[in-house]
Amino acid sequence: MSDYATAVHDSARRARQAAGVLATTPRAAKDAALCAMADALVDRTAEVVEANGADVAAGRAAGMSDALVDRLALDPKRVAAMADGLRQVAGLPDPVGEVIRGSVLPNGLELRQIRVPLGVVGIVYEARPNVTADAAGLCLKAGNAVLLRGSSSAAHSNAAIVAVLRDALATAGLPADAVQLVDASSRDSVKELMRARGLVDVLIPRGGADLIRSVVEESTVPVIETGIGNCHVYVDSAADLEMALAILLNAKVQRPSVCNAAESLLVHRAVAAAFLDRALPALRDAGVLVHGDPDVVAAGVHCGVTVQPATGADYAAEYLSLDLSAAVVDTLDAAVAHVARYGSGHTEAIITGSLATAREFTARVDAAAVMVNASTRFTDGEQFGFGAEIGISTQKLHARGPMGLPELTSTKYVVTGTGQVRG
Repeated sequence: MSDYATAVHDSARRARQAAGVLATTPRAAKDAALCAMADALVDRTAEVVEANGADVAAGRAAGMSDALVDRLALDPKRVAAMADGLRQVAGLPDPVGEVIRGSVLPNGLELRQIRVPLGVVGIVYEARPNVTADAAGLCLKAGNAVLLRGSSSAAHSNAAIVAVLRDALATAGLPADAVQLVDASSRDSVKELMRARGLVDVLIPRGGADLIRSVVEESTVPVIETGIGNCHVYVDSAADLEMALAILLNAKVQRPSVCNAAESLLVHRAVAAAFLDRALPALRDAGVLVHGDPDVVAAGVHCGVTVQPATGADYAAEYLSLDLSAAVVDTLDAAVAHVARYGSGHTEAIITGSLATAREFTARVDAAAVMVNASTRFTDGEQFGFGAEIGISTQKLHARGPMGLPELTSTKYVVTGTGQVRG
């Protein structure tokens, strides 16, 4: 067994022991620990920001893109937001023990299906140290221990955050091994985490397409897939164009480096000339480079905005930057077909004043979230009222969409009888 295998297996065994404690820990104790973790982050902000500074400096020196630096960087405001996320989770209902359904069978047996923790959860993620605190808090509240394998680019940040959280857990009387950091210096640690079936109950990858594909295809541990976000905004022929422009700009520009930012614009031909004459200059002024089909390129010429000719790769891209693919479509059918071909199943939006068209779009588009007259940026656990999220699942089994506390549990059936035997 390699050194990495030994380290991962030892961590997983300690996590399983911690998970056994958490499974029966009452809500009050978990909430107190979460608040202690939040307070500790605030008290030790300087320590966390200093460690993050080393990661940011190394990333810039290595040529990391501005979008990735934005995901990586922490400042006191972002650390405070991490702490607030932990407090929000503390204030949420505890899913463990919730009775999902129950009945008394004809033979007198009392049947209850209840929520229980998953056990040991592994999180594999890239360049976003805020995930470290979010994942730890959500897993703890749901009664799970967590193994956190961040990227090497955030190694100093993650180590500092986990040290703070573990100290707070111990102070609160819960096992520090409920939160552990897996070595990020080699890809071998990820491989061992993916092969730790029987020690790790589920893996959740968060990051780019290559990371997610690798974990899904290579893991022997069950995986909850959180997909990339190639999100579309479709401006229908019945759209309020002023509303459509405001939503498009928010979806694309407000924070382009995240998975719920819009990456593609579709415009119905009936309103294309009027909308693009307004939208293309506004996008240019916001720093957005549009990659368009011939109709969008021509519209750019008309209003004096340079539009790059788009390729199939542009329409399939999750840019995570101030780039946007765009196309004019003749019908709702064409818009739905475009989304089906290039979309990632994350979030799709339609802007329309037609209730019938909105209903058809929401029924036909296959995505974890479908927005009607609203920005794609709302697909988020906190925005949905779930508190901090563990990720946004684009698969169809177990969980789909923003994953809050209930999605970090499984269920068991508890059957209570009075001596019944099966005949």
